[in-house]
Amino acid sequence: MDVSNASTTVETAKQLGLTSDEFDKIEAVLGRNPNFTELSVYSVMWSEHCSYKNSINYLKKLPRKGSRLLVEAGEENAGLVDIGDGMACAFKIESHNHPSAIEPYQGAATGVGGIHRDIFTMGARPIAALNSLRFGKLDLPHTQHLIKGVVKGIGDYGNCLGVPTVGGEVYFDECYNQNILVNAMSVGIVEHGNTVSAIAEGVGNPVYIVGSATGKDGIHGATFASADLTEDSSQDLPAVQVGDPFQEKLLLEASLEAITTGAIVGMQDMGAAGICCSSSEMSAKGKVGMRIDLDKVPTRQANMKAFEILLSESQERMLIVCKKGMEKELEAVFDKWDLECEIIGEVVDSDRLVFHKSGETVVDVPAESLVLGGGAPVYDRAFEAPAYLAEIEKFDINNVQDIQDDSSLKSTWNNIIANPIIASKRWIYEQYDSMVRLGNANTVTASDASIIRLKDTKKALLASTDCNSNYVYADPYVGGMIAVSESARNIVCSGGTPVAITNCLNFGNPYDKNVYWQFVNALKGMGEACEKFDTPVTGGNVSFYNQTVYPDRAEPVNPTPVIGMLGLMEDIDNIMTLGFKNEGDEIYLVGESRDDINQSVYLRILKEVKYSPAPHFDLDSEFNLQAFIKSCIQNKIINSAHDLSEGGLSVALSESCMAGNLGCVVNGDNSFRKDAFYFGEAQSRVLVSIDPSKKESFINAAQSSNQEIYHLGKVAGKELVVDGVTISTIKELIQSYSNTIPNHLNN
Repeated sequence: MDVSNASTTVETAKQLGLTSDEFDKIEAVLGRNPNFTELSVYSVMWSEHCSYKNSINYLKKLPRKGSRLLVEAGEENAGLVDIGDGMACAFKIESHNHPSAIEPYQGAATGVGGIHRDIFTMGARPIAALNSLRFGKLDLPHTQHLIKGVVKGIGDYGNCLGVPTVGGEVYFDECYNQNILVNAMSVGIVEHGNTVSAIAEGVGNPVYIVGSATGKDGIHGATFASADLTEDSSQDLPAVQVGDPFQEKLLLEASLEAITTGAIVGMQDMGAAGICCSSSEMSAKGKVGMRIDLDKVPTRQANMKAFEILLSESQERMLIVCKKGMEKELEAVFDKWDLECEIIGEVVDSDRLVFHKSGETVVDVPAESLVLGGGAPVYDRAFEAPAYLAEIEKFDINNVQDIQDDSSLKSTWNNIIANPIIASKRWIYEQYDSMVRLGNANTVTASDASIIRLKDTKKALLASTDCNSNYVYADPYVGGMIAVSESARNIVCSGGTPVAITNCLNFGNPYDKNVYWQFVNALKGMGEACEKFDTPVTGGNVSFYNQTVYPDRAEPVNPTPVIGMLGLMEDIDNIMTLGFKNEGDEIYLVGESRDDINQSVYLRILKEVKYSPAPHFDLDSEFNLQAFIKSCIQNKIINSAHDLSEGGLSVALSESCMAGNLGCVVNGDNSFRKDAFYFGEAQSRVLVSIDPSKKESFINAAQSSNQEIYHLGKVAGKELVVDGVTISTIKELIQSYSNTIPNHLNN
């Protein structure tokens, strides 16, 4: 039975994920009882995934203005930044967590496809992809299954589409055993004046749907992403979309070519909530209405109901408003690329979205009532500090025995290097093509950030994704600042200048007071750091409900606000890599060392201490450190730079040795605990190497900048020697570092 025009009740609303208050509000907006199709539309558009109803008030507090920004956060599908010479960069990060947890291959693949569509919908050609992935314990068969599926999904889609995956991060923690996080980032470039807005304008202009036909995959996907995962969530598998990267490649080329015809007024991709989302957002932005005939939508299955067509999240589709009289020009392009291109309606002089099916009106609602910033509900949830903070406050470093002998130093060092959190992710990123389609750009590796050189220019873009969720768990405010600052530090250590960020805010259930406290404080810290580094927020994604609900408990993931940062390098001669370069180069640690092992891999994994504060962090010190490193790079004083993060100095030294295939002989500062000096993760520190002839210049620069430095030793030989202890040969170090993940996944 077709229930499109059936009357609805509060119970119907609750079954669709709405509350009784929201149902009352819908009736007030319409002045009548909504039919089933209308209520279905509101259920997806007012879901957390589409409306940001529990987060928008705090998102608005983030800094959203900057001299390089061409659009403010939320104005378009992605951020747009001026990079000079008449060029702009579009970039954005989004999550596809729930679908990837249920069906890892398609969930990850369609996440990649969706984020790239956000970029080329604006008229920019995607030139690079990054990701941020969180999995559970690596020794669990379930985790291994998810990793293989996600990695293959990302690799297959990106490689087929022809966009190189140039960087990212992978973490393992038991809090992600069931709720994995799959965040995908896309970076594209476009000439000024060639961008397209997601807007509907011009009464009488035809509305087209282009790309793939509409099927039943992904129906209520936005609602699925706005609820907790449970033991029965696998039954929601139809909510996972199915992607076709070859179709997306055709759509990409056709869309960019269609823009050059001048026929396009506005264009938006169909992601979450499908046709109803793109049509309502475009109409509301243009302050117009649309009249759509759903019978004209090309479908994959016969007899699809109105709500199925409206809510379908079938991939590789766009909604386009065309200039009346230029229909043939638009259609010729999509015909050339063998893609569906059908007029399904027109722009009308009203504020309403009206959808027809089989000669009947199935939806008649104000467009503004559906969208973020319009009629969608907005909430401030109650929050309170979680009880576990009391356990964190009890931590005393004096209760942790320091490293006592040479044997303990060696074994601790090698255990950290081989830990999955630290070990090489080569098995993962080798399945991505980082060099595909180099017509617009090429990539540079072995730097703290991904460097994307722009062909025929001296410029390069830099990008990084960062977040240590354990820091955010221990102190969301400080952890939020560190996430932004580490991303900026990676850009600076690679030779670039931080420009702007996009974020993917992964948290548990917002109705949980402790989770909402984490969210509020993490955003406060992020905002302050963004202000300091002049890196405004261009947009991104909020992903709540990343928790698994069992009959007796709920298990949220650690708060994980992932930062995707964009940087700019005006002159590629300033590229800085992390590997040691020459025998005899002097090695220095820049920044202040402390007796601090808080939330370090050493403390959490090797000492099995879960509760400790976030590592020491001071925003002013971080800012000054980055200014000093940037100056050293521009003045050609240093030969390598590598920031200290997970694993502290031990990992930084090891990675610089491995990247340069050179050993070193170093000695620590005995005024600190040995475990804190080598394995602590106190922030605002960078490992550098310099030519001996530049030593005086380096020391003078540090003194004039009031920057603390410590001489560690020299680059020498093929062994890593620390305090007279041979930790490992470089060859053995590389083997240990490289084999951890393959040994788990190739069993």
